[in-house]
Amino acid sequence: MDRRKYWLHTMLTMANPVLDAVSEGKLKQNMPIEEHGSANRSNYSHLEAFARLINGMSAWLEQDTEDHEEAIIKETYAKKIRQGIAHAVDVASPDYMNFSEGDQPIVDTAFFAQALLRAPKQLCEKLEPAVRDNVITALKNTRSRKPHFSNWLIFSAIIEACLYELGEEDWDPMRVDYALKQFDQWYVGDGHYSDGPMFQADYYNSYVIQPMLLSLIEAVGDVYPDWLERKEGLIERAKQYALFQERLISPEGTFPPIGRSLAYRYGAFHHLANQVLRSELPESLSYGQVREGLTAVIKRTFQSDTMFDENGWLTIGFRGHQPMIGEPYISTGSLYLASFIYLPLGLDMSHPFWSDPDEDWTAKKAWNDTAFPIYQGANCS
Repeated sequence: MDRRKYWLHTMLTMANPVLDAVSEGKLKQNMPIEEHGSANRSNYSHLEAFARLINGMSAWLEQDTEDHEEAIIKETYAKKIRQGIAHAVDVASPDYMNFSEGDQPIVDTAFFAQALLRAPKQLCEKLEPAVRDNVITALKNTRSRKPHFSNWLIFSAIIEACLYELGEEDWDPMRVDYALKQFDQWYVGDGHYSDGPMFQADYYNSYVIQPMLLSLIEAVGDVYPDWLERKEGLIERAKQYALFQERLISPEGTFPPIGRSLAYRYGAFHHLANQVLRSELPESLSYGQVREGLTAVIKRTFQSDTMFDENGWLTIGFRGHQPMIGEPYISTGSLYLASFIYLPLGLDMSHPFWSDPDEDWTAKKAWNDTAFPIYQGANCS
């Protein structure tokens, strides 16, 4: 199986149980909820699963393809997702999702909003007017609560950016401004941001911070001159962090189990995948080596026979089923952030990511006595 077909196969394997259920309004009925002890995440887990999954699939949905077979598959899945959106935002549906109770919906409404920003043709323009109105209501429902003083500031900002893109006049630029200015303060150098006042060694620069800052500045950056002035700096920081991320992939296709939220599995490479999608890799990285490195990570993870339960739902774990790593905020729905690695499927097959010759990634070169460039740190201030 060629690389692209393998990526597509593994993405759809992950997606099928969620989309088959939600397209029929049966996600709440069918999805098991594995969680930490008595965490009681059942009020959040369904929106987590759906929003995170479609965000990872969004770039693939939006991109036209010359491959007839893949185009047919894509249209089938796009239709299921639009049906799922209709159920998720319809108060009369058995799959109406929680956009307004507790703090967690701020997070997953933001992932939902980012999916809409990444796939406006498929996930916005093709919605029925009533569904579109319900989507806007759902986005606004998160405003009743304030985000934590962390990466959550970007969640609130991206929701407002999506409302702006949907043509809502009452979008709130203050939430965007606050997020942009605060993360200026939290930049610590060499492509890394602190997630709040104290730096933590984890994957949140990739899970959330870098990709969402870029989505934010792309969506609304030209509204105010001082926002637009930040764009070039954000892009350079993102390139530097991509250089760092690629070196985390070991010669065997593993990566360090460091920090929080390890149950997101290879969603840890959201940022590197997003840089590929944006065609903004640093000059010293080839698309061929990044493709081979990310493919190795996917393959190494999929070799586990306990990554999914007997009905195809993701289980809590870093690779296979390892429930001990599930923090109190982790449940079955949370795990679908893993889909974010699949963003490069939004590139045409002629793009260098798919067409460049195979090349070893940096760590594999280093441990095979092959020449590789020294890591060049950067301030990117």
